[in-house]
Order: sequence, then structure tokens, then C-alpha cells
Amino acid sequence: MTFFPNEPGYLPRIMLLGGTSEIGLAILAALDVPTSAEVILAGRDEQRLEAAGKELPYRVRSVPYDAVEAGGHQAFVDGIFAEGPLDLVISAAGILVPQADLERDVSRAAAMIDTNFTGHVTTLLAIAARMRARREGTIVVLSSVAAVRPRRANFVYGATKAALDAFARGLADSLHDSGVRVVLIRPGFVIGRMTAGMPPAPLATTPEKVGAATAAALRRRKAAVWVPAPLAGMALALRLVPRPLWRRISR
Repeated sequence: MTFFPNEPGYLPRIMLLGGTSEIGLAILAALDVPTSAEVILAGRDEQRLEAAGKELPYRVRSVPYDAVEAGGHQAFVDGIFAEGPLDLVISAAGILVPQADLERDVSRAAAMIDTNFTGHVTTLLAIAARMRARREGTIVVLSSVAAVRPRRANFVYGATKAALDAFARGLADSLHDSGVRVVLIRPGFVIGRMTAGMPPAPLATTPEKVGAATAAALRRRKAAVWVPAPLAGMALALRLVPRPLWRRISR
């Protein structure tokens, strides 16, 4: 891998924000790094974090992290970096709440926006500043095909992903020539815990396939990747669908 210093005996330090994310854990499992690497799982549920860590072939520890507690993110990042630099951060915190539930309880819409967008912004800005000062590091951001054009069936979720995608592209531009990379991952429908009970959309994928594609993107130093690859062409087509027809698309 090329996202950590190529020095004899160097052990990479990696953090997963949203430490129980199926996709995030699949990315960690797909990485070609030494088993002695340190992996930090950051999340809210200590028991689930510990269980997830036991499935990974690294030195894993968990730390408390809440994506919606933006006021504590600077101190959280400062504490992590006080222990040593991070070579790779995977920003995977995210929830999917049905649109009807959001409309019945708007506080849940606020929580989803904070989890899927605001928390990424506040945490990654602090992380990027630390990496920029070191002139080294890689940030992986999990976007979605939902960012291309929000649909009426889940437009709040789509809006959070569209905002996150725009933020990641802007962050990448701001870090150009700094030595810090941003890798943007745009999966389609991912069959897993978050989408349980939903019929798969065309070109559906799995956490394992997203993990493998992300690891490949890191090796090949790509800035962005669609999973599966044909989604890139579909995304272009989605932007061209006339709005009256788009309103009729239910998913």
C-alpha cells in the first residue's frame, strides 16, 4: 500500500469513524497492511465495537466517538493525534432513516443530517489540518450514488450524501499538493444491515466488493471510484432524466 510511509519497521495507524460500519470494516479487512498495524474503531456502541474488532487481523482498539456531537470533535481529534499520527482515516459514519419516519419526526431528520454530513465535516476538517501539518495521510470518504440526484422516496438521505460528496471534493481540492489524499468512494445500493428488507436496486453490490474496490483505489492512487464501475455511466444518465419523469421514479 502507498498511504503510509515506506520505512523499514513502520507500522501504519488507521482509524475508522463509524467503527461498526459494514462497509468500513470490509475496507479494513481488504487492506494489504501488516497485521501489527494499529486500527482504531471509533463509535458509540462499545460492545459492537469490541465484537467487530475481534473479526479483524490487526491490533484493534476502540474509542468513544459520536458523529452528532460536533462540539467535541476537535478535542477528539486532538486526543487521537496526541498519541501519534494517523496514516489513514476512513469516514464511514452514516444512517438511513425512511423518508416517512423523517416527516413524522423531524428530529430524526436532524440526527441523520448530523450523522451523515455535519459530523464528517467537523471531524475531517480537524483531521485534515493535522495531516496537512505533517504533509502526509489519506482520508477515505464514503459517499453514495444517492448523491447524484436525490429521489422523492428518500430525498433527505440523498441530500446528506450530495452535501458530503461536495464537501469531500472541496476538501480534496484544498489539500492538493499538500501531501494529503482524499479518496471518494461512491457505492450503489449495498446489500447489508442498513438496507435490510429493501429489494436490491440495479447494480447492487456488497460491503466486501466495496472494500475490495476501495483497497484497489488506494493502491492505484485513484481520487474517486464507483462501485460497481458501471455506475459511473448510470450516474451520468440519471442527471439527464427529465424532471417530470424523475418524479415518477420511486427508488
